[in-house]
Amino acid sequence: MTIERQNPPGLHTPPGYHHVTTTSRSRTVYLAGQCPLTPDGALAAGDVLAQTDQVVTNTAAALEFAAATPSDVVRTVIYVVTDDRATLSAVWDRLTASELGPAFTSASTLLGVAQLGFPGQLVELDVTAALP
Repeated sequence: MTIERQNPPGLHTPPGYHHVTTTSRSRTVYLAGQCPLTPDGALAAGDVLAQTDQVVTNTAAALEFAAATPSDVVRTVIYVVTDDRATLSAVWDRLTASELGPAFTSASTLLGVAQLGFPGQLVELDVTAALP
């Protein structure tokens, strides 16, 4: 079983992720959007980067529960409440430097959005993984 991450000829080389991710794996894991909520259901205190850290913690726990690793991730979508490119870049940098870093070498989308589901929520991560 393999996961292949590729950039087709004729497309720009993206910064750290790949345009196309294919897999021959047979089990797919879809995580619900991982929010910056603590185990007691409270919104993580702090700014967008503190919330990003909580999303990393939650995503790592969900992947582990599914017997998956960040290297098994084939697609991510990152939602950030902002219209500021520097904030988007800061969240991307924080995610790629985290224990989830390998997850972001696959097909990935980073979006600035107007709002998310919980009051005060600034970031959410959608993850799909493929397992043998």
